[in-house]
Amino acid sequence: MVSTSVPETPAPEAPPRQRGLWVSMGSLMLIMFLAAIDQTVVATAMPTIVGELHGLSSLSWLVTAFALTSGIVTPLYGKLSDMYGRRRLYLSAIVLFLIGSALCGIAQTMTQLILFRAFQGVGAGGLMVLTMAISADIATPRQRAKFQGIFGAVMGIASIAGPVIGGALTEHISWRWIFYVNLPLGAVALAVAFAVLKLPRRTSPHRVDWLGAALISGVLTCLTLFASWGGTTYAWTSPVIIGLGLGAVVLVALFVLVERAAAEPVLPLRLFRDRTFTIGAVAVILLATSMLGTATFLPMFLQLATGASASDSGLLLLPLMAGMIASSAVVGQLVTRLGTYKWFVVAGTLLSALGAALFATMDMGTSAFASGAYMVIFGVGLGMVTQNLLLAVQTTTPAGDRGAATSAITFARGIGGAVGVSVLGAVFSGRLGAQASVTPEAIQQLPEAARQATQVAFSGAVTGVFVWVVPILLVCAALLTTVRNVRLAEHA
Repeated sequence: MVSTSVPETPAPEAPPRQRGLWVSMGSLMLIMFLAAIDQTVVATAMPTIVGELHGLSSLSWLVTAFALTSGIVTPLYGKLSDMYGRRRLYLSAIVLFLIGSALCGIAQTMTQLILFRAFQGVGAGGLMVLTMAISADIATPRQRAKFQGIFGAVMGIASIAGPVIGGALTEHISWRWIFYVNLPLGAVALAVAFAVLKLPRRTSPHRVDWLGAALISGVLTCLTLFASWGGTTYAWTSPVIIGLGLGAVVLVALFVLVERAAAEPVLPLRLFRDRTFTIGAVAVILLATSMLGTATFLPMFLQLATGASASDSGLLLLPLMAGMIASSAVVGQLVTRLGTYKWFVVAGTLLSALGAALFATMDMGTSAFASGAYMVIFGVGLGMVTQNLLLAVQTTTPAGDRGAATSAITFARGIGGAVGVSVLGAVFSGRLGAQASVTPEAIQQLPEAARQATQVAFSGAVTGVFVWVVPILLVCAALLTTVRNVRLAEHA
């Protein structure tokens, strides 16, 4: 770990080093923004995409495919970066992400788009884990609290700016530009990272644990297909669903055996001896399910149930972004000053559960002011939690395992994004019933009675998703009360 980037006390030579730290962090934040924004950028474009490409039955896979592959690769990126250094892997991940973005833009069928989203996720997974691991390398624990707060604000901006940007581009240009816009921004980010990011190069004598990486990828794939297909494409009692469930159990058992024997395991099992790590990983799964599920289905509610345009539905999410940004930045500063984080994450999770409960009460008559207030509550809660959980894990993890621990938390977020959103998508599809692929414009052109019936059906299906988010967050809050409240050191 590099520990000389920022001196512990101010000195005459500190300003240049401080500027170098901020430039490096700025480049990391730009990359984080691009990777995070693509988790939600399809949300407001989704109704148009599935209407044009005729894929309502597979709509959740536009989010799930990206989350699945990004989750699969994160343990491998993290472990390889611990073994050989992070810089080259980081630059390679940027290139893969940009290639995937270009392919998504030229997709002609829903199947192609889902496959290209999966490829894009391979690059994005590396960006998500490596930006956080690198930031932990170049900052002290208390500095991390401040920067994690800013990273949280960036992720908040990306999470909600995604639907805003996606809606505007879809309505005024084409949904394809939600992917093309990554290319010039990504090129700039690549150039900046290449120029300013200077990190040590490591060499490890051990072999890469490819078998462990393959097994954990298989686990996540089985779980995602189990959650996505169960009760929709296949009955829960069908051989396919039972086979996927049993396959996941067998692969988990094999993974544990392989990792116990591996010289350089992709996910060191010793990490699970730390209660903070174990609880943090489970909590991140639950939070990612809630956050990405909300970011996916809120725009659909606004467009299909209330008749908002794609760009308007994105703008209507601004209160959520504002709440998340403000609380993430403020709480990051408070944690830096107080040196403690536990009760911030508990209170934030409970506040998010309250926001989700309010979402579940919405219907076609809910005013923009009321829904905006609910979004602020939900966003403020999330902003208090997301980055402080990662901070807790990085603080209690030895430096040599920090990349693996960071990748494990990012992998957990991928499980929440892939499996969790698939489950919520199944809830949505089950409540909606058989519906044709429709765009928001097509709904508005229906006869009055048919239009209202369709909007009521979509409204009930989406708010039914939020009913499930509430207990997910309450369970998460209960788990977080058992996390150790470690004091943050002021030195590396």
